[in-house]
Amino acid sequence: MRENKFQADLIKEIKSILPGCIVMKNDPNYLQGIPDLLILYEGKWAALECKASSSSPRQPLQDYYINYMNKMSYASWIYPENKEDVLDELLQALRA
Repeated sequence: MRENKFQADLIKEIKSILPGCIVMKNDPNYLQGIPDLLILYEGKWAALECKASSSSPRQPLQDYYINYMNKMSYASWIYPENKEDVLDELLQALRA
């Protein structure tokens, strides 16, 4: 599955499991390495970096921003192989 298709399907799924949330796609040209998606839900937020598979290449600053943002709230890599686990963690983080 291509990354853009995975991301589009993922956005729909997040909106269905977190009704009323806002899912924003970040501009990769503004700040390189920032995760693809920002999810806002009831005063909380999370960030997700979408990849087509677990073996997809990573950009230089992506690990830094995922770790940095995860310390503030919740941030993670997400790809088809770990999607269910990450969505479970996302729900726990945003519904806590």
